[in-house]
Amino acid sequence: MVGGYYGLEYDGMSSSCKLLLEKGSNMKILVTGNMGYVGPPVIRQLRKSYPGAYIIGLDTGFFSACSITQDFIPELRLDEQLFADVRHLPENVLGNVDAIVHLAAISNDPIGNQYEDVTMAINHRASVNLAQQAKKAGVKSFIFASSCSMYGSAEGGARTEDAPLNPLTAYARSKALTEKDLQPLAGDGFTVTCLRFATACGTSDRLRLDLVLNDFVAGAVASKQISILSDGTPWRPLINVKDMARAFDWAISREASLTGAFLAVNVGHEQGNYQVRDLAEAVARIIPEVTVQINENAQPDKRSYRVNFDLYKQIAPNHQPIYNLEASINELKEGLLAMNFKDENFRSSFFMRLVQLSHLRDTGYLDGTLQWSSKG
Repeated sequence: MVGGYYGLEYDGMSSSCKLLLEKGSNMKILVTGNMGYVGPPVIRQLRKSYPGAYIIGLDTGFFSACSITQDFIPELRLDEQLFADVRHLPENVLGNVDAIVHLAAISNDPIGNQYEDVTMAINHRASVNLAQQAKKAGVKSFIFASSCSMYGSAEGGARTEDAPLNPLTAYARSKALTEKDLQPLAGDGFTVTCLRFATACGTSDRLRLDLVLNDFVAGAVASKQISILSDGTPWRPLINVKDMARAFDWAISREASLTGAFLAVNVGHEQGNYQVRDLAEAVARIIPEVTVQINENAQPDKRSYRVNFDLYKQIAPNHQPIYNLEASINELKEGLLAMNFKDENFRSSFFMRLVQLSHLRDTGYLDGTLQWSSKG
């Protein structure tokens, strides 16, 4: 058994939620961290699936300016946008909320390495506090954006949900600790779903290029070169950000009586495990005249793991990933070309999350704990 799963096939939402939606819905959904990379596709998906729902975004605004277009603000799809730090929740923000999609987090290893204490404060302690407050407020469904990075260095076969965790970075440790502390909260009408996502890729209204596939496509488009910073051998599972949004869609209304009050599940697809060099070569096949440079002298990257996604395939057959590697590469390529993307030094641009945070700190808008200063 994994997270209360008993081997029953199930997909979709409970009958009570279906009835709620059929009546036009007074469902209220809170999405934290909605102004990041994952948020815009999630909001778009939820607006489509829950057209009558009242959807609220809550974000501190670190990356609000990192938009790929000035023509449209993704938050216009929301009913309400709150600007707040998850470490300091606004009073009554959870009133009458039915479901929480919790995206807010320090988002990657480079930031976690530089801001380890902040990573633990936001990703772990604030997440658990949010869930505790949510349960007290009567929220029914709490969905946590977790990560397969918790498997860390994993030799041998693909890791299932029962496999030992081996988090190697502050980011991965924060996710593992949060899952551990969320599990006892589940029950008594409070459903907790931890979606252990593969590495994200693909386009978003707030694009990130500090993700392995996105980085490779950006290099190919801007300079016809892909630079692999490692020796190219580590394994990574991938998932398109729009397929992540489909998983949140499923998780909001999953039936706890069938899949357990607490569920931790790997989210991706079985063909989605790749070695880093294979990803670079796939990009080079699709984008002509691209050369691949591998750092043969790089120190081995211990973060290498393959992941088994059989459980998610069984319990959510109608919400499986629909983007394969080629589709994600083409989507990124077309999106970057539409932006007239030519920045060969993109690793120093605001499309890199650490660069944006460093800019906000250097200009005095953020303090050392990544909270807005009086200047901000």
